Amino acid sequence: MSQENLLIELGTEELPPKSLRKLAESFASNVEAELNRAELAFDCVRWLASPRRLAVVVSNLTHAQADKIVEKRGPAVNVAFDAQGQATKAAQGWARSNGITVEEAERLVTDKGEWLLFKSEVKGQAVEQLIPSIAATALAKLPIAKPMRWGSESTQFIRPVHTVCILFGEQLIQGELLGVQSDRIIRGHRFLGEAQLTLNHADQYEQLLDDSGKVIVDYERRKAIIRDQVEAIAARENGVAAIDDALLEEVTSLVEWPVTLVGSFDEKFLAVPSEALISTMKDNQKYFPVLDQDGNLLPRFIFVSNIVSRDPAQVISGNEKVVRPRLADAEFFFETDKKKTLASRLESLSSVLFQQKLGTLKEKSERIANIAEDIALQIKADTKHAQRAGLLSKTDLMTDMVMEFPDVQGVMGMYYAQHDGEDNEVAIALNEQYLPRFAGDKLPTSLVACAVSLADKLDTLVGIFGIGQAPKGDKDPFALRRAAIGLLRIITDKNLDLDIVELVEIAKVQYGEKLTNKNVVSDVVDFLFARFRATYQANGFSVELIQSVLDRRPTKPVDFEKRIQAVAKFQALPEAAPIAAANKRISNILAKVKGDINADVDQLLLEEEAEKALAEILASLESKLSPLFAAGEYEAALFELASLQTPVDAFFDNVMVMAENEAVKQNRLAILNRLRNLFLQIADVSVL
Repeated sequence: MSQENLLIELGTEELPPKSLRKLAESFASNVEAELNRAELAFDCVRWLASPRRLAVVVSNLTHAQADKIVEKRGPAVNVAFDAQGQATKAAQGWARSNGITVEEAERLVTDKGEWLLFKSEVKGQAVEQLIPSIAATALAKLPIAKPMRWGSESTQFIRPVHTVCILFGEQLIQGELLGVQSDRIIRGHRFLGEAQLTLNHADQYEQLLDDSGKVIVDYERRKAIIRDQVEAIAARENGVAAIDDALLEEVTSLVEWPVTLVGSFDEKFLAVPSEALISTMKDNQKYFPVLDQDGNLLPRFIFVSNIVSRDPAQVISGNEKVVRPRLADAEFFFETDKKKTLASRLESLSSVLFQQKLGTLKEKSERIANIAEDIALQIKADTKHAQRAGLLSKTDLMTDMVMEFPDVQGVMGMYYAQHDGEDNEVAIALNEQYLPRFAGDKLPTSLVACAVSLADKLDTLVGIFGIGQAPKGDKDPFALRRAAIGLLRIITDKNLDLDIVELVEIAKVQYGEKLTNKNVVSDVVDFLFARFRATYQANGFSVELIQSVLDRRPTKPVDFEKRIQAVAKFQALPEAAPIAAANKRISNILAKVKGDINADVDQLLLEEEAEKALAEILASLESKLSPLFAAGEYEAALFELASLQTPVDAFFDNVMVMAENEAVKQNRLAILNRLRNLFLQIADVSVL
């Protein structure tokens, strides 16, 4: 069957830049799903996008669906015919619905019975008949939160649609999408290219837009061009461009023909903390700041224009005039904020709610201070600095700078604290209290900062769970999952000897009578254990391995990490599988025992050589392993326990556990119970 490439393009007004990739990927995914549902063969679906268009290209799409035989089973023969062999009404109705007589029906015979059967050949539909509805369905399923109407039409989409082009090879597929008829006409760049372009073949699309339309419609290619241009200009300025992917994505979604230029600003603005200047350049102007080799901000910025100007100097001058007031605002806010200390702003936090049922930001700050002081005591950090940092932790939210540029909260607290003469440990903690902000982000550097960061996360977790607002599904408005993962990362990676149950209890006490959830401690601890599971799975550990440790519920994250790593290495030993199987067998035997099992093994009741040998080895191991368990040296302990494989196998081969003599039986159960308890000091290896 012959094949051609299919193009579907929607020409629109400027699409929301932060949604462009998501819309394009979703459009392509939806088209692919609908093609598969229609049973049309193709090689691949590729998406293309620019600010004024969404497009998909389907490679080597077949001309039509394949013909197929459809079998329709009718009533069973004993229902289709009466005792006289005459067709019943059920059989006649079924035959009539299929356009045949009962006599023309075939028979389907299986080992379960016999039925009437009708086979019909269904001719496959041509692409031109199917594609308009496929495209319409794909568009209807796009993730558009707030569609809009335009003109006098009732049609709704994310932005007004001006053109629709559906080409199958050189054939124009007639159809209507969002009130616009399909045509060969597409539009070029708003200023640089030809206003209208005529497509004769789907394969001309990208090249025609490139050459005559001045539109680079391949999103990834456009993004790579922008990155290369920005990096090249930064290098010419003896600097490095501060390129983060979110900004690069947004700029890529704003331009169709990128032209990259560099501007400058007055060096006096460098007296303002660079984070504030960078924030306004990125967020408000979509500029790429330029840093020197040491990471210091240079008085340069790189911007991407959507036009080729005959006088680039005018474009640069215009952007320099625009950015100057932004930087002047940042300078004004900085100088104004320094006139009041952070401590003097503490009372103003009483006017800002953290959460209606949990009180104000001032109350939260006081709770954080108390929790941080307690944590600092446990991890041998400076308790006074931790308490002070906790108390001031939210005061920078009341500064003009942070109100204008929310992204610089924390870091401005650090600068203002240093200006106020606060201890440097306190200042750094104000900045690092929010770390880690995302997966893979850096952690707080000092123990004081760790204490404040942990306190902030604990207060939020316990408070929100305490009023019954735990995350549900993908809804997590207070970012509790991120807080939990960050908390566990800090404790584990910083090797802090902290117990999560104790920490949650400490945080709970700070709320007094505010919390309504009586099970808040167990709920938060369970939530943290769930994050353990997700984190270790993401790091490549098997579900069984993680579960073996989770079953023991070790509440110290550092201890949990040691157990996971030890069991992972144990699992690689040749003895691991038979020992895990033996533990499973022992677990099943002990689960059926009613009543208590003796703690001690009576040497006088040992009859078989195999049980004597196992009892002797267990006694030796128990004394040898006790200091290893106490020190958390689980890897060494499991290596010692691996030596049990041979005596355990011999025990089960030669010893009848459930002996007729009750005393002997109880003694043998005691041996197995002590053996299992040795492993349970680390993990439940029976689940491996």
